[in-house]
Amino acid sequence: MVNENDLGGETSQTMDRGLAVIALLADPAHAGGLTVTEMAQKLSVGRPVIYRLVASLARRDIVIRRIDGRISLGVGLIHLANAVWPGLRDVASPILRELAENTGLTAHLTVADRSEALAIAVVEPRWTGLHVSYREGTRHPLEVGAAGRAILGGRDGNDSWVTSDGELQPGAHGLAAPVIGAHGLDASIGLVAMAPFDGDRVGAAVQSAASDLAIALNH
Repeated sequence: MVNENDLGGETSQTMDRGLAVIALLADPAHAGGLTVTEMAQKLSVGRPVIYRLVASLARRDIVIRRIDGRISLGVGLIHLANAVWPGLRDVASPILRELAENTGLTAHLTVADRSEALAIAVVEPRWTGLHVSYREGTRHPLEVGAAGRAILGGRDGNDSWVTSDGELQPGAHGLAAPVIGAHGLDASIGLVAMAPFDGDRVGAAVQSAASDLAIALNH
């Protein structure tokens, strides 16, 4: 007779390995995908295990096998992510609203989506007659612009704010700080303006907003 506890253990291990595969492929260092052999080596499991996990995840479009044989994340994750973003926006919106109103500048929450920075929430100040329009869904490489570079710095534990000048749009200036301490979130909070920033005036406010978001998400 099969022990139910044994089945539970096997199921738990399979789920854990499946999640490990997803996390491995989500690493920006593996944006080009990995072979089955590479995944087996990195996760210290046999190739047959990886084949079974990939087959299960592929049936749900969580991963795809590319023409060159490498495995990458699939569109199924987008549907899962879309279910997460609304809740994250709900938590971030009041923090972004306060930042936008206090500074008179457009505030945004940007998350890392593999090798790109993706703006998932944008709040414009209500009381200013002129401000930068910044759209939700805006994407750019992580290495370009303040929001992306702040995320990269946050991965190394650097919570300093960073600036950019005209990198994403001529005449536009950005300032952003990483959200550090929110488990599972690779993100930054930033501001967009039409003139260079007074870092001493708004840098601390952006860092404080990023810290407030991390605290709110951990409660």
